[in-house]
Amino acid sequence: MQLKEISKDIYDVSAMLDEVLGAEGTPEREKNRERAWEEYNAQILLEARKNAHLTQAELAKRIGADKGYISRIERGLTVPTVATLYKIASAMGLTVELRPI
Repeated sequence: MQLKEISKDIYDVSAMLDEVLGAEGTPEREKNRERAWEEYNAQILLEARKNAHLTQAELAKRIGADKGYISRIERGLTVPTVATLYKIASAMGLTVELRPI
């Protein structure tokens, strides 16, 4: 991938993002945006588990799942259902808050 130089030391980052992620408004770009959110949420859950001083096995036991399932969630390979997300949050002593932006 080559950044398009607009002038000395100024590059068109939007063009680079369009090339790598797909142009804005395309299904490819939306798929990449969705994937980024999945990875972001996985990282939040991983950090929350660590802050709760729980292992994956301990968290899995609390929600009635197996350690591999927690691992897949934390790696962004599996997206938990809303019900499971609530169970995970509760098992870590957290709540989920929905509020307008």
